[in-house]
Amino acid sequence: MTAHAFVDETKTPGLLLVAAVLAPRDLAPARSMMQALRLPGQTRLHFVKERPSRRQEIAAAVCRTGAALDIYDATGIRDQRAGREACLRKLVADLSVAGAHRLVIEQDDSLIERDQVVLYDAVRRADVAGSLTYEHLPARSEPLLWIADAAAWCWTHGSAWRSRVGPVVRDVRRL
Repeated sequence: MTAHAFVDETKTPGLLLVAAVLAPRDLAPARSMMQALRLPGQTRLHFVKERPSRRQEIAAAVCRTGAALDIYDATGIRDQRAGREACLRKLVADLSVAGAHRLVIEQDDSLIERDQVVLYDAVRRADVAGSLTYEHLPARSEPLLWIADAAAWCWTHGSAWRSRVGPVVRDVRRL
């Protein structure tokens, strides 16, 4: 199966990385669904800035996108840089097994250079240099990153919120 993964993270209460994995046939409908949730004047959805009722609406939409959520939990690793590296390496290994084609990570300019070093190495170790591409994009330019953003927030804000995205969580990997 060819898949595309869209990744965001939260750093509270420790590093948690969420990958929203979608099949190619689900990309366009999921993008349209997420874009339709924007309010007038919004360039993107950012879950932390939404009202609770909007959060419920967005979480429900996440479950209808066709995305499978893989959660990489590095909250047990004190050094967030080391935790992020461990998450990215495991993510690439998992995506290689799944036959994924594309990895998109929400852009954080302070992390790109180190991420690229880690991803370059991980892709080669997994022997997918010719088949798995990766890039960092700003959240405003890729609505599918909003799925990972919403899921990461929900996962870290208690069982009631966690249960809202739970139906589409495929796996939780503790690192």
